[in-house]
Amino acid sequence: MDYEFEIAAMNKGFKTVCGVDEAGRGPLAGPVYAAAVILPTGLEIAGLNDSKKLTEKKREELFDIITKEAVCYSVGIADEKEIDEINILNATFLAMKRAINGLEIRPDFAYIDGNRAPNSGISEETVVKGDGKVMSVAAASIIAKVSRDRFMLKKAEEYPEYQFEKHKGYGTRLHYEMIEKYGVSPIHRRSFLKKILGDESNG
Repeated sequence: MDYEFEIAAMNKGFKTVCGVDEAGRGPLAGPVYAAAVILPTGLEIAGLNDSKKLTEKKREELFDIITKEAVCYSVGIADEKEIDEINILNATFLAMKRAINGLEIRPDFAYIDGNRAPNSGISEETVVKGDGKVMSVAAASIIAKVSRDRFMLKKAEEYPEYQFEKHKGYGTRLHYEMIEKYGVSPIHRRSFLKKILGDESNG
């Protein structure tokens, strides 16, 4: 992976290009996170890739490098209440817009991972599997993933019965068993648990 995409945008006349990605669209609990990152063109980051293809240890190492070496970066979230109110797709777009708007330097172009753009108010281009193709998107995927995982580890201390440290809120068998045993917590996405909540209300 190199800066082919960023350079292509700059060749079209854009001055400041950021990459944007999200983490946590699928879990049953916790916020959806998004990150926006502007990298100095040409910065080499060994091992940079889609966060899902990296070990937790490697993500943590890359997180430290990216946060130190990036021109700037920003994290945006939409919490479980917002997810329930406006649905996960719109909440993801909201988190992305918050991440872009939180950058210290205003970008004039954004590469967005996936096939849907959040309409952030600047020029955007979506790239399917962009976290494995675009340097700044790969960096954003790591910032978003590590930031969310750290948040869920804090919530594991607050709600130890759900064992969030093991599944980070994703719908694993263990997680469903804990929900069946303890009910839903304040950070669960109720819109993701309609079947379980429906059973509860009928009982």
